[in-house]
Amino acid sequence: MSRPPSSVSRRDLFRFRPSRGAEGSDPAEPPPALDRVNGGDLILARRPAMGSYFDVRIPARTPGAAALAQSALDLIDAIEHRLTIYRDDSEVSLVNASAHERPVPVSAELFELIALGVRLGEQTEGAYDVASGALSLAWGFIRGPKRVPTPEELADARSRSGRHRLRLDPEARTVAFDRPGVVLNFGAIGKGYAIDRVAELIKGYWFPTGALVHGGQSSLYAIGSPPDHFGGRWQIRVANPFDPGRPVGTLHLRNRGLATSGSSIQRFEAGGRVYSHLIDPRTGRPIGEDSPASVTVLAPTAAEADALSTAFSVLGPEGAAPILRERSDVGALFVLPSGDGDRPALATFNLTDRDFAADALDGAADSP
Repeated sequence: MSRPPSSVSRRDLFRFRPSRGAEGSDPAEPPPALDRVNGGDLILARRPAMGSYFDVRIPARTPGAAALAQSALDLIDAIEHRLTIYRDDSEVSLVNASAHERPVPVSAELFELIALGVRLGEQTEGAYDVASGALSLAWGFIRGPKRVPTPEELADARSRSGRHRLRLDPEARTVAFDRPGVVLNFGAIGKGYAIDRVAELIKGYWFPTGALVHGGQSSLYAIGSPPDHFGGRWQIRVANPFDPGRPVGTLHLRNRGLATSGSSIQRFEAGGRVYSHLIDPRTGRPIGEDSPASVTVLAPTAAEADALSTAFSVLGPEGAAPILRERSDVGALFVLPSGDGDRPALATFNLTDRDFAADALDGAADSP
């Protein structure tokens, strides 16, 4: 008798809760670098990167599975070196330091990522913005300490933010800023981009294989099917922000990216108010306490899912609905406060019964 499809809980996937460090999160006790999970069916390789952990899970019967998984993590290390703003010699840091002086030639990979960020900013009418790093710096979400900026500091950061500050030349493959102090920051898309690159590596492997690649507490990509379930989907349990012990349901993925954002994931308190790490680039301020508790997005790529989950947290279900009507290839699950204790309300868009099965919490409604 065949076993049930591989089910991976988001509490399992993102169970490593790192403590804050110089780059945001260095875990106190690193987990094993290589292990077997799911009854030995999967090789799991894990490594700290991008201020968190990246996991690559490949069927153990895949020839060279362990070496493939480690190669995938090596690729993530290389991407981190290119994208991090915590090293002065990274490609992004060099662009941030000098693109206001002259157009800066960049690698094809970085240009592609910046262009994708600009397109997603246009799709979301600015709810996601790849050039909003000055705002994160002003609020202390980059390098810290977390703080409420003065009105003058906030106005200055807003004047140095926005995709309209970028000048991209596809032919010369250069990036320029129209004023000093603009900061590219890939915190809401970088993990997804790295995951997509790993997915390309695994899909191009000489032996066809499924795999699950995830980064941090927010992003993943499901390649193919779980072991022994040809044509099946990976099952991902979705956490309930109000009661972590009771997931809200299960998502089913195959060759699709997933990302979760939420106002409850990172926050700080000042002056009797709670401030989320999710900033609305249009106002320069963190999203309000009435925002969705979490937003999970399924998209063709993990990078798109990453950026759109952030944008939809800013926009809420009503604001996201027009975008989702245009993007039938993108699904979204909003977990919303319901006023009924730990029983949230759910709103789903473009998710069929094959994509998502809600647990018996509240009678989730399907939005148009």
